[in-house]
Amino acid sequence: MPDARIEKIEERVAWLEHHVTQQDKAMLEMSKRLDRLQAELLRQRERAGSDRITGFDGEAGGRGELDAATDRPPHY
Repeated sequence: MPDARIEKIEERVAWLEHHVTQQDKAMLEMSKRLDRLQAELLRQRERAGSDRITGFDGEAGGRGELDAATDRPPHY
């Protein structure tokens, strides 16, 4: 095979190796992000499942507590 063809193939292989490395990094980051989002979703579901929800500041003194089953939001 002529040297030019071998060089072209080597360039393509190097580009593909670089591309695979970049994809691996992106997939790892997406996997970590997915894990964080799943954990946050679980926390939100647990919080929504509780009977009492505290105010926005995390304490009952903030906006008070709501009984999620019976209290209506202020816009009703």
